[in-house]
Amino acid sequence: MRVSPFSILLLPGDGIGPEVVAAAERVLRAVADRDHHQLELTTGVIGGAALKQGKPPLPDATLDAARAADGILLGAVGDPSFDTAPPSERPEAALLKLRRELGLYANLRPARVWPGLETAGPLKPEVLAGTDLLLFRELTGGLYYGEPRGQSADSAHNTMRYSREEIERIARRAFEAARLRRKRVTSVDKANVLEVSRLWRQVVTAVAKEYPDITLDHMLVDTCAMRIAYAPSSFDVILTENMFGDILSDEAGAVVGSLGLLPSASLGDGAGLFEPVHGSAPDIAGKGIANPIGTIASAAMLLRYALKLDAEAAKVEAAVEAVLRAGLRTADLAAGGPSVSTTEMTERIVAAL
Repeated sequence: MRVSPFSILLLPGDGIGPEVVAAAERVLRAVADRDHHQLELTTGVIGGAALKQGKPPLPDATLDAARAADGILLGAVGDPSFDTAPPSERPEAALLKLRRELGLYANLRPARVWPGLETAGPLKPEVLAGTDLLLFRELTGGLYYGEPRGQSADSAHNTMRYSREEIERIARRAFEAARLRRKRVTSVDKANVLEVSRLWRQVVTAVAKEYPDITLDHMLVDTCAMRIAYAPSSFDVILTENMFGDILSDEAGAVVGSLGLLPSASLGDGAGLFEPVHGSAPDIAGKGIANPIGTIASAAMLLRYALKLDAEAAKVEAAVEAVLRAGLRTADLAAGGPSVSTTEMTERIVAAL
């Protein structure tokens, strides 16, 4: 294991991003103080915050800092004042470019039921009980990046394309993760219709032979979507391509409760990018009511996957769990009942550490 100091780049971004990143920064500093790690935390500008300074959505200085960091923690990008701007001049362009430039091909989206929140989602508690899945979404291929693409007055086209190498590398990530969990991988495709999915299934099956201790099953994407809705606890690791993963991960997040709870990691061969799955939520920005747990849980993923500090990550998650068990709720979880501010939730999690 590498000895600290570790370099972490904080990208607060837009909307509630600065509030929730500040919360996660407090937790990271508490971890460093308690477990005697040196964390070098620097801050960069991105998204709408960069555009408002007359810079591109992803300034060169921010990209250079991201390349040099051991891990990157992002709050959110998105600002309605740029909604009519060309795609390359919108805050969201920063995130797409950052993923591409850093080669972040594996997106990890965990969805679990936190203690005390068994009734927070739309499913009956007995259906939701035991849900703890990890979705691996291929992030740099498929329809979102395939060429050619185009649009005319009367038609438009996109290309879904995957190579054997792209499928192998994301599959290996998923199988390695399954070894640390319940040793089951569900590969999701549309092999009854799409040639790309047939290649996906062939390659994943071949990679599975390298992992005889892991149980692999294949599932069509429509079947998977239904099963997440009525039996989410039946999944361990879900492996799928870019567009399917985009949709299924949001569905999985919705069934376990508020988006404010959900972290994510985007990994490649260098520094990883860690961010909550919620957006910038400009309607509540500055009000001190944003849920910081998604970002704090993303910081835990940064500790685990970027810095290889698994024990420290587990302690952060245990602190979040303890605070939720104690009944603390931010406004998004309170259902109109008593709630605490972003700052108070953060203080209680730090105290639990």
